Amino acid sequence: MESKKLYVGNLNYKTTEETLKSHFAQYGEVTSVNILKGRGFGFVEMGSAEAALEAKNKLNGTEFEGRKLIVNEAKPRADKPQAERRFPKY
Repeated sequence: MESKKLYVGNLNYKTTEETLKSHFAQYGEVTSVNILKGRGFGFVEMGSAEAALEAKNKLNGTEFEGRKLIVNEAKPRADKPQAERRFPKY
């Protein structure tokens, strides 16, 4: 695993960035947390790729605030060709 950024899915809608940060901090330094409100997922960036890998391996499938977490390596954002179709350039 090369990335330090993790996708965290199936979050409880009441989960805060602070509680998620402290949960992941067990496995290393957490440099940033971003929860997309009302979407049930977010991103956690760890201080190193090793810490990210350990957090992924230890937390994926575990229960947190009543939900089983889905933890994967975050994929880079791709350009969205759909947006071009909705807003054509003239």
